[in-house]
Parts: sequence; structure tokens; C-alpha cells
Amino acid sequence: MRERLLANGRERSADHVPDVKFFNPFGQGVWLATELNPDGDILFGLADLGYPELGSFSLEELASIHLPFGMGIERDILFQTDVSISVWAEVARQAGSIRGAERLLYARHRSDDAHNRNSVDTQNRKA
Repeated sequence: MRERLLANGRERSADHVPDVKFFNPFGQGVWLATELNPDGDILFGLADLGYPELGSFSLEELASIHLPFGMGIERDILFQTDVSISVWAEVARQAGSIRGAERLLYARHRSDDAHNRNSVDTQNRKA
């Protein structure tokens, strides 16, 4: 994952797909990262601390956040997407948050999957 983020950082003009999601398990705070600077600390992506915006944030700073019960900012190990960061940013702004965008994009993905399955079923019936 780190190598993909570094490689993406060398292609700054591309509209990358987020490779990693960090979140605050106790409340506000979600970060989607697409690029990592060669310094190994500064990430680029979409950050949401009350309003989603594209920009840079520090991995070190995320790691230094201390939450209740000895917890910290977590990495969502199940996060996967094929949606570019610009689409995430647009949908998150419309929805008001990255979490809202996740619900919309997930619903859209499920709808697309259902449509594709129905198309395949229709084609199979015709065959």
C-alpha cells in the first residue's frame, strides 16, 4: 500500500483512486489518501473534519491523536474503491461528508451490480 501511495505521489497530475481510509472510531474525522510524499509523512487526499476538502495531511499527526480508551485513528482494513478521488470529493460535498458519500457510492455500486446481473440474466434467457 505504501509503495502504491508513493508511486501515485510521483504522478501528481493523475486523478488517483484512494488506497487507504483512516477514521476516528469515536466521531468526526475521515481521511482518504491517494498519494504519499517521499518524506513518508505527508499524504494527499480527501479529509473530512466537518466538511470534506482535498488537501494534504500528516500521517505522523494522525498517529499522534489519542482518543478515549487508549484508542487512536484507525485504518479501515476493509476499505476498497474503484472511484477516483475527484468523484469522492464531489459526492462528499453533495452529501456533506465522506461517510455520506460512502453510503451514496455503495448504494450506486449495488444498483450497478444489480443492473449488470439483470442484463446478464436477460442475455442468458435470450441465448
